[in-house]
Amino acid sequence: MEKQAHNELLRRRMGLWALAATLLAAVVVMLGAWTRLVDAGLGCPDWPGCYGFLTVPQGADQIAVAEARFPDTPVDASKGWPEMIHRYAAGSLGLMVFGLAAVAVRHRRQGLPLKLPLFLAGFILLQGAFGMWTVTLKLWPQVVALHLLGGFTTLSLLALLSLRLLTRPAAVAVEQAERLARLRPWLLAGLVLVVVQIALGAWTAANYAAVACTELPTCQGQWWPAMDFRHGFDLTQQVGPNYLGGQLTAEGRVAIHVSHRLGALAVLGYWSWLLVLLWRRSESGPVRRATVLVGAALVAQVALGLANVALHLPLAIAVAHNALGAGLLLTLIHLLWRLQHCRRSESLALEHPTLTNREATV
Repeated sequence: MEKQAHNELLRRRMGLWALAATLLAAVVVMLGAWTRLVDAGLGCPDWPGCYGFLTVPQGADQIAVAEARFPDTPVDASKGWPEMIHRYAAGSLGLMVFGLAAVAVRHRRQGLPLKLPLFLAGFILLQGAFGMWTVTLKLWPQVVALHLLGGFTTLSLLALLSLRLLTRPAAVAVEQAERLARLRPWLLAGLVLVVVQIALGAWTAANYAAVACTELPTCQGQWWPAMDFRHGFDLTQQVGPNYLGGQLTAEGRVAIHVSHRLGALAVLGYWSWLLVLLWRRSESGPVRRATVLVGAALVAQVALGLANVALHLPLAIAVAHNALGAGLLLTLIHLLWRLQHCRRSESLALEHPTLTNREATV
């Protein structure tokens, strides 16, 4: 009994650590959006330092050394600091993830998750490499988009780890669980649809296409403006001398922007139908609360997207739009997690007959 209590305490501590890492990952995603939106992606021309220093060069002596090292890139502290703040936060997140992996390995016999923390540790190394390539390849849009998607993936995996460590099993009526289980393929399809939409958003940001259309509901005064999809989605495009500000034609950027709009309509329509269906088939508090969270995040995200266009991409709203995209993804993961437990509720009820009614619906 004492050993079981010790293992439970260890599990909870690791869960709180994972939750803190999840929150930091959300901050890193927001800082990445801020860095990109203020055009600071090349604020430091090297990696991982800044002009060879650990901080942005300050003072005449450091600036003289920095500009001698990189004569084609004058020091601009207003661009360098957003980039370095983002790197400091990302580096701190990496240390937290490696710490989680170390704890998981050390206490693997105490029932702590092992594969997910180890995968996260490996993935954070890959994400760091994409951060380096973002700079060394001069904001190549393919790398920028993948780096953004990697940030969302890291955040999602940390949230999943937190749920595994901190969420108690919820038992619901078997009949209800069977009804909800039939919706699982539709929910997974909806998750894929949201991931595709996030990828479109990443491609929109990487190619500076967010302001290609500046009015609603039309674009450039037309319902179907001139668009060049071949050029807009050309994954072999060349970059030179860098991609700051983008290099696509106007028609290529419009194609990306309109695709993102159409994707938003598809996500809104599909999930509106699915959430209504899910609400009707669910009776338990946890599933209904998770459903409401998804609906609220979806409505807020669409509203922020509309505000971005109507107000011509103000910084605060644009950063919030990126952050809430991650938030929508997290609410979907939380919903699917709840439904996964509902699917297993019959066995849980048999394994834990002492659960009170209140504990069974937490």
